[in-house]
Amino acid sequence: MSVKTMNSVPEHLNITEQCLDRHRGTSVSNREAMVFLHENGQRKSFTYDQLADQVDTFADVLKKHGVEKGERVLIRLTNVEWFPISFFAALKIGAVPVPSSMLLAGDEVVYLLKDSASKVLVTEPELWTNIREQVGSMQAPPKVLLTEKISAGSIPAIQEYLIADEMSTSNKIAKHVETRANDPAYLVYTSGTTGFPKGVLHAHRALIGRIPASTHWFNFIEEERILHSGKFNWTYVLGTAMMDPLFHGKTVVVYEGKNDASGWIRTIADEKCTTFIGVPTIYRQILQKTECTAEDVPTLRHCMCAGEHLSEPVLKSWQERFGVWIFEGLGMSEISYYISQSKFDEIRPGMAGKVQPGHIVSIMDGDMKEAEDGDEGVICIHKDDPGLFLEYWKLPEQTEAAFKEGWFVTGDYAIRDREGYIRFLGRRDDIIKSFGYRISPYEIERVMKGHPDIADCAAVGEVVGEDKTIVTLCVILKPGANENGEELLAWSKGHLADYKRPKSVKFFSDFPRTANGKIIRKSLINKVNAG
Repeated sequence: MSVKTMNSVPEHLNITEQCLDRHRGTSVSNREAMVFLHENGQRKSFTYDQLADQVDTFADVLKKHGVEKGERVLIRLTNVEWFPISFFAALKIGAVPVPSSMLLAGDEVVYLLKDSASKVLVTEPELWTNIREQVGSMQAPPKVLLTEKISAGSIPAIQEYLIADEMSTSNKIAKHVETRANDPAYLVYTSGTTGFPKGVLHAHRALIGRIPASTHWFNFIEEERILHSGKFNWTYVLGTAMMDPLFHGKTVVVYEGKNDASGWIRTIADEKCTTFIGVPTIYRQILQKTECTAEDVPTLRHCMCAGEHLSEPVLKSWQERFGVWIFEGLGMSEISYYISQSKFDEIRPGMAGKVQPGHIVSIMDGDMKEAEDGDEGVICIHKDDPGLFLEYWKLPEQTEAAFKEGWFVTGDYAIRDREGYIRFLGRRDDIIKSFGYRISPYEIERVMKGHPDIADCAAVGEVVGEDKTIVTLCVILKPGANENGEELLAWSKGHLADYKRPKSVKFFSDFPRTANGKIIRKSLINKVNAG
């Protein structure tokens, strides 16, 4: 079975079957599917058949460890081959992979394990040893599949297994589970408004929801080779660096190591990449830290970005130096990308592009009526859009509240002009966007209020330069405590993921508040950014 259009939503659909199994015996079966590079110089390559074989064997490993249809598998890995292998293996048997950031602190990982009730954790030594004892203290810790052996002693509550050993004694599961298009596929976590991450559950039909991007964001050629600078755990990367390219039989180049501006150029050249994808920060760093031009990357013909606003200076400078435009996209965890610039339209700086054909999107006014061109409104996505998520995991009230009159209300505000271009205005809530990450201030505040010197605090985004926003912690100290911002920043290190940690501290005697004592965040943000 082959799914080709947004209008084609079959009763049964399995992402692994569509991305890997259906390519067996075709013209792309011996094509490189994924190439994995490491900063130490190591290179691993898998053809479509080889990757599918690995997935089939890992699927049997999961089955042997008791993973059944609908059960969750938490993936905590860097950009190594075991990430796509475990992700697609779980989908193949109808289980639900749960990608998680390698930057999360131990407490955050334990929360995800408990909330998702994951039966198995797939991870690697460096990401496991620092959270091992915390996971071991769980009432029912998951089984742990490790990419390499660890030297640490055993913890009685934890069952650890070496993936290589498990693979060597397993068979291949050739046939995928007959999942329905609307069955749960994968679960991603995003910043929530309660101080805890919330799960966003997607169906197998999400693959169909990405089809418009193949023509209206990507610019595929037959021998396409795609390099993405992001990490697999991010929804943006799960799609553009895994599911989308493999669905279309393309080659993905994956890098694991330190971010290095000249390194990206070198990798594009060495691997003859045709498409480069990243956040605007990566493009800005390459422009600022290298003197490279189009002559250094002769195969590069298309660039894409998402995650944060692309400034006009970066857009124009990139085009002048490399001879290709950067096509910006807009998305969110609940639907991935659905608005973008495309090769069919003129790129207009400051615009997010147009709604990709096939998506059911409208900009609504306060009465849930379609806003007039030029008027501000909230972006809404119809419940029948195949790319839209199923539900917020175990949060039925939040799921119901997110929909109004058959539309998912994104909370993102925008203006559409007469030609269909969308000017993105941002959210009306308090989510902080910093270096491509979407960060809930409530998560930061919940943790930092545990510091013995803090009476109250609020996390806000502080603009420190063009396209640069950092997390700043506004603090009211307890009586007698000293203003020691460095100590507070250091304390946060053991309690929050690095990308969530405050980078600056500002002290206040009080915050602007409403009559009932609620912090007026907009006023506080203005104070911080006014200096």
